[in-house]
Amino acid sequence: MKKFLFIILLAGALSGWNNNSKPVFPKESPASFEEIGSIDIGGQGAAEITAFDPITRRLFVVNNTGPNKIDVLDFSNPASMRIIADINISSLGLVNSLAVSEGKLAAAVEAQNKQDNGCVIIYDTKSLAEIKQIMVGALPDMICYSADGNFIVTANEGEPSVDYTNDPLGTVSIISVRDNYSVKTLDFNAYNKQAYALKEKGLRIFGPGASVAQDFEPEYITVSPDSKTAWVTLQENNAIARINLQSKTITGIFPLGYKDFSQGTNGIDPSDADGIEELRAVKTYGMYQPDAIANLEIKGIPYLFTVNEGDPREYEAFVESKRVGVIDFDKVVFQDAPVLKEKANLGRLNITTSQGDTDGDGDYDELYSFGARSFSVWNGNTGELLFDSKNELEKKIIAAGIYDDKRSDDKGVEPEGIALGNVGNKIIAFVGLERVDAVALYDVTNPGNPQFLQILKTGDAPEGILFIPALQSPTGKSLLVVSSEGDGVIKVFSPQSL
Repeated sequence: MKKFLFIILLAGALSGWNNNSKPVFPKESPASFEEIGSIDIGGQGAAEITAFDPITRRLFVVNNTGPNKIDVLDFSNPASMRIIADINISSLGLVNSLAVSEGKLAAAVEAQNKQDNGCVIIYDTKSLAEIKQIMVGALPDMICYSADGNFIVTANEGEPSVDYTNDPLGTVSIISVRDNYSVKTLDFNAYNKQAYALKEKGLRIFGPGASVAQDFEPEYITVSPDSKTAWVTLQENNAIARINLQSKTITGIFPLGYKDFSQGTNGIDPSDADGIEELRAVKTYGMYQPDAIANLEIKGIPYLFTVNEGDPREYEAFVESKRVGVIDFDKVVFQDAPVLKEKANLGRLNITTSQGDTDGDGDYDELYSFGARSFSVWNGNTGELLFDSKNELEKKIIAAGIYDDKRSDDKGVEPEGIALGNVGNKIIAFVGLERVDAVALYDVTNPGNPQFLQILKTGDAPEGILFIPALQSPTGKSLLVVSSEGDGVIKVFSPQSL
């Protein structure tokens, strides 16, 4: 039991967890994390995603500053990390994600032309020798191992070309490790005839000329502790897909709906031009549009944790977003439209142009902005929303004095990464906040009622959030590894012992 739990947590910071068994963990204080080590590996774009191998005590890091490569760090002493080697990937494409299991490093690599199929490359974590290359779908954006090490799963985003003339299918590839890395790539073609019904349920399908299968863009994956089920975020589509790994079939699509920012506890700061950090109710909806996803299981119920970043489509041939200040309002619904268009009100807020004109007369009856500025918990069987942090993340960041008002018109604190792990006798969620350079810690032992613990300052634009459990850690204590793409800095945090 312990072995597979560690593999989940180390495979890519997006963990499954089974709370039905009770492994013994060192006594640690989950609200006492502090920085114990830091390394700068090369400036902007240098530290994106990390993966840890407990066998070699090496940390593998995606580095996109020059020729695309994977840096290999000696992590035997996190207080004095050092680069000892690298794996050059530049001739093959761009590495987007890494995962480790049983001494094997898996790298998700997009093709030189990212509308072409990408690949997964397997390396030995000790010798760094290449073991296998496996073809997957277009633009593999995230990779993870199943808990038992039997499967590697990739979310293949399938983004269109800038002129939108080439829009590959969004897909999910399932690689059977024990079967000589055989692969099956799943697409969403079976849903093409259900476009109207899916839209009625709240799914966003809106790319120019795109079928459902083309429009779905898988972003991030989490796998259940029993290695039977995977869930994949469809960020632009505001949905989650459920996949049966045993039958290798898509078994459900969960539309996530919208968050009502006119409710007081959901209030946001919609303007970067008002000069104040104030959360207020506004007549706008937020699309959850989750990026990263993690899961834990308690008494047979899978709980899905999402960080609701938001993401507009922006291409040369199609730009989805507009500022409220330049749109036409329905004058009956929005009788105060001139006031709302002021920059200090909603004028600077970015909204989608793909919905909101409910009667088709060319003006907006409803406003939908990108992201929910929160993290949420969903029932993995039904898609039901069980918890949302409302505007607590932004309240905590404002109270800490590190809020970035320049991002108020976009996606606020921009929650992007998440990892789950046991610290002491608690299950902790580590929520990465890209635009304020911080990680928020929550006690999620009761997933229906997460409790805030602390804020940690990170490098610029934290991207990778990796938890290393104490019993696999080189220090014998829990470790949080945060890699930041804005400045190439990797920081390591650890809690105090009790």
